[in-house]
Amino acid sequence: MTHILAIDQGTTSTRAILFAPDFTVVASDQQEFPQHFPQAIGNTNQRETTVVWDRGTGKPIHNAIVWQDRRTSAFCKTLRDEGFEEVVADKTGLLLDPYLSATKLAWILDHVDGARERARAGELAFGTVDCWLVWKLTGGAVHATDATNASRTMLYDIRKGAWSSTICDRLDIPMEMLPDVRDCADDYGTTRPDLFGRPIPILGIAGDQQAATVGQACFQPGMLKSTYGTGCFALLNTGDEPVMSQNRLLTTIAYQLDGKPTYALEGSIFIAGAVVQWLRDGLKIIREASETQAMAEASDPGQEVVLVPAFTGLGAPYWNADCRGAIYGLTRNSGPEDFARAALESVGFQTRDLLDAMRADWPQASDTALRVDGGMAASDWAMQFLSDIIDAPVERPKVLETTAMGAAWLAGYKAGVFPDMEAFAAGWTADARFTPEMDHLTRGKKYGAWKRAIDATITFAD
Repeated sequence: MTHILAIDQGTTSTRAILFAPDFTVVASDQQEFPQHFPQAIGNTNQRETTVVWDRGTGKPIHNAIVWQDRRTSAFCKTLRDEGFEEVVADKTGLLLDPYLSATKLAWILDHVDGARERARAGELAFGTVDCWLVWKLTGGAVHATDATNASRTMLYDIRKGAWSSTICDRLDIPMEMLPDVRDCADDYGTTRPDLFGRPIPILGIAGDQQAATVGQACFQPGMLKSTYGTGCFALLNTGDEPVMSQNRLLTTIAYQLDGKPTYALEGSIFIAGAVVQWLRDGLKIIREASETQAMAEASDPGQEVVLVPAFTGLGAPYWNADCRGAIYGLTRNSGPEDFARAALESVGFQTRDLLDAMRADWPQASDTALRVDGGMAASDWAMQFLSDIIDAPVERPKVLETTAMGAAWLAGYKAGVFPDMEAFAAGWTADARFTPEMDHLTRGKKYGAWKRAIDATITFAD
């Protein structure tokens, strides 16, 4: 029997999942890895994490810089002040933010002695972590990425399907160090024979959020998914034409098959599941993430605590890298249960921010159900609140490992093992469906308090 191995790399852990042809999970394993602050290591395919390595030795010349890193905030402001954000938005669909790869790459070239000269000489390679893994798995034979990861670097022209010389020139990034860009289901070479006992073809790559979009079978324009991992990322399929946001969302490539890109509007939240990790590791008021549901249920309804988890700045639609976290509405009676509820609610509020912006940019999304996945999606309490606050149905799939599922389908589809897009979509099944139960006045009051908290947090940062 043929199986597909999916390597799913997250911000804090790496997971390998083996799928059978009927999409059942045969085996899986997961290992956490340390985070280094402020120069964080993230061996991950969350798209924007940046690695530069020596083509000869295969060794990185600097620690990988993870997507959450904010060290290039000042450089982004300089570029924004000179009016370069308009060029970036037009070519890449993105906004100027340290979250994206380009300024991280420029920082490495600026801070490692001789790096830029070596890059011009063809001695150095750049890649997001998918590209790094392909290089390592193939023994340095393939230096390539897929269109979804390329579209998150802030260096890729999503209309032309090519690296932008204009942006590379402004950031002084030698184009000699950039990888080939291929389809999501494509030939990325074969693994070294010594790794698995024989060469195994690498046939599918997608950035984690795009892989989740595929795994959720969001193949039709108007379909919408949101993944709740360390951060939260919502993608709205807009079809074969890029929709340029008027509400500070990002335009990106959802997936690319047979040379044809499908586009999406994306909203990015930097802190989702990470706020629960903060309750555990920072405040130490929980031991396991699963405890938050019972705590939220036991919280005092009279405590109107609002938590803005801007630990690494605010993402879409605010894009304020200088904001930091804040808590409002505390009284002497506020306790751990109220903090847990506020943490879970903050993820719902941030998702509402994204969906409101999407609906404004693309009104066809107004009646769309939201398909959810990721660790936090397992919480019934959090998903019911999410449905309540966005005033729309929330659908949780039977298989929550949609990121790995999407990567596996891409490889299996290319290999001829898995069914085509239509048959795969027909097999998607919901484990649970949540519908709004909150009344209009309560929804308005709670979301209004959130918006005031956001305004106060931005004001304080300014």
